[in-house]
Amino acid sequence: MTSWRQWVPDISVGVFVFLIGVLEALNIDPFRYESDPRPPAILISLGIATAVALCRHLPGAALALVWAVCALQVGTGSQLLMVELAIGIVAFGAARWGSAATVWLSALSIPAAAVISVYWLDPDVFYRALETAGFRSLVDTTSRFSDRWQISAAILGMSVLGVPWLAGLTLRFSSRASQSRASQVTAEAQRDQAEEIAQLRDEQTRLARDVHDVVGHSLAVILAQAESAQYLEDADTTALKQTMANIATSARTSLQDVRQVLTTTGGGTAPPARTAGLDSLVDGVRASGHEVRSTEVGTPQPLPPELEVVAFRVLQEMLTNAIKHGQRDQPVLVERHWEGELRIEVRNVIDSSGTETQPLVMAEPVPEHQGQGLDGMRRRLESVGGRLDVRRRAEAGGPTFTATAWVPVRSR
Repeated sequence: MTSWRQWVPDISVGVFVFLIGVLEALNIDPFRYESDPRPPAILISLGIATAVALCRHLPGAALALVWAVCALQVGTGSQLLMVELAIGIVAFGAARWGSAATVWLSALSIPAAAVISVYWLDPDVFYRALETAGFRSLVDTTSRFSDRWQISAAILGMSVLGVPWLAGLTLRFSSRASQSRASQVTAEAQRDQAEEIAQLRDEQTRLARDVHDVVGHSLAVILAQAESAQYLEDADTTALKQTMANIATSARTSLQDVRQVLTTTGGGTAPPARTAGLDSLVDGVRASGHEVRSTEVGTPQPLPPELEVVAFRVLQEMLTNAIKHGQRDQPVLVERHWEGELRIEVRNVIDSSGTETQPLVMAEPVPEHQGQGLDGMRRRLESVGGRLDVRRRAEAGGPTFTATAWVPVRSR
């Protein structure tokens, strides 16, 4: 909503135009006319001044008021006033701030006003007005095109209104271009902000996934080691000390991994795998008391850091699930195949006494929504072009859970 303070400059210009019109009207000699022309002249000046005051905030109303004033002037036969040059300000305002309809109407009004003026004006009045303003030389210039004074009047009238109208239209398009550039800059800033937010969310997701993998695996190993210590003989202090040392080592390694994950998050790069590689994961599970049978087929190949991290984290999560949901008296089978791509398969017998065990069907894929760890493994593999398959099977030795991951092999 427009504040009254924004009207102060427009009203001031309107008052100034009105004062000029009043001075011009008072200088008219009333004895040269049959009736006093000063009251109509003052009324015309008031109408033009009001239109000037309205042309910025209400350009359509200002244009209509100008036409009403012109109709009054033609109807009363009032003489031409120099203050009517201020109608150029209204033409400027209509082109600069008016609606599309107002712009078109103001454009059509310029030639229409020129035609009406030519038919209405008396040549003596026309010449006298120009001589008063010192513009008689313009008539002499325009007279080169025709001997008829109407041509000069039309050209001068359209110039008085057309030039400010074109200036207003130019500023209108210039302002729109500036607004368009500003909008584009704002849109780009919003897009950059959205991309930054999306990047931060991805970083948070990756951080949560890494912490889940590291802490989940370490706690599963520590829990298995602590449970196995319950079955040691009281006299076997050596085995008990070794178990406690394994727990301390697992906890210390987990703490180092978590610190590594947190320190590499700010740089936007994935944390590197441990230098010991995939064998360290198998050895850690063995140290917790689980029997692990590991086989490797083919010739191992060095992997780029991003693929090495994916393979390490995926095997880590597979072994974590095997420890949490597998039977302790049954071995965990780990197979690694280097056949064009690295295929990692972990199979374990499911502990049927667990509350998380579901009814089993032969070769039934695990639903997509089950398990945050499974979803994390799948996302990791898909990010590098790999894939994951998890299945539950009913076998003679008991229901088994098999997780198979394919990691594409690319040279360093």
